[in-house]
Amino acid sequence: MGEREWKQALFAYVNQYNRSEVNGAPQPDEYLEVDQRMERAARAARLEQWYNERDAVPLRSETRAKPLRIVQDTSDEAVIDVQLHVRLFYEKGGMTHREDRIEQERLTFTREGEAWQVTRIERDPAERKPAGGEVPFEQASFNQGGSLPLLNRGVLGFGTSARPSRYRREEAAAYADQWWDSFNPEFEGFDVDCTNYISQCLFAGGAPIHYTGKRESGWWYKGRVAGRELWSYSWAVSNSLERFLGSSSWGLTAEQVSRPEQLMLGDVIFYDWDGDGTFQHSTIVTAFDAGGMPLVNAHTVSSRHRYWDYKNSYAWTDSTVYRFYHIADYF
Repeated sequence: MGEREWKQALFAYVNQYNRSEVNGAPQPDEYLEVDQRMERAARAARLEQWYNERDAVPLRSETRAKPLRIVQDTSDEAVIDVQLHVRLFYEKGGMTHREDRIEQERLTFTREGEAWQVTRIERDPAERKPAGGEVPFEQASFNQGGSLPLLNRGVLGFGTSARPSRYRREEAAAYADQWWDSFNPEFEGFDVDCTNYISQCLFAGGAPIHYTGKRESGWWYKGRVAGRELWSYSWAVSNSLERFLGSSSWGLTAEQVSRPEQLMLGDVIFYDWDGDGTFQHSTIVTAFDAGGMPLVNAHTVSSRHRYWDYKNSYAWTDSTVYRFYHIADYF
């Protein structure tokens, strides 16, 4: 398949994708496998109901496709990894809102007569994966030389605060908007980066590091020591940060609330996609829609001002459980 041919087919696919995001109708899919046709029909019905429940009206979708890698390219079939940057515009309460997200798909194009068609779409719902790094490692690693852990103003050593400091919610949200689609080079980046990103946002808002020197306790990021990046599980793993916020009595503390309407800028939401008690994804509140409902930012699937419930995510299921945390105003 020549490059010009698969790019034309990709252009047609993106146009269909945009239409499906707005009008809820499945893209032309007669060439897709049966299971994928059923999945797309179910998603279209869910999104239509989702917009109706929110009293929101989708206006338009603008998607840019960037080929990342040609996996296979023959005269009859091409397999291409593609990055989709979706900008979705919708109206609610007389206001126009914009949601951004960056997704990745593997598309299989097959020759059907003289035309090329998408015959398979493979997605990897990365938000469903736990962050890497939650494995045992030698305690001696913490006792080798290197820099001190990152510390905010008013924080001394092992959890002793000189004076209370205020959580700067606007600064946490501004940091989240600045780095929603990229990585701050001052920190390590992960393939599953959602909680590392949330921790950075909290830190930017003034949340104090609680350094214990033990990976399974506290909330801290130390940087590279003896060639290894060192941080607590709670810094980089969704389930660990949720447990930390639910139990911390010093420094970074939070109150669990029952409804998303109770959240403010800089607050945090956790997602248990399977309802099995393990939280796999985390987001931070960065804005609100015209009805006062939270809009959130995230990494892993980079997202900006996304509606809080994530029902347009491929990771979402009917079993999804949410947990809402209001970060304390003072530490």
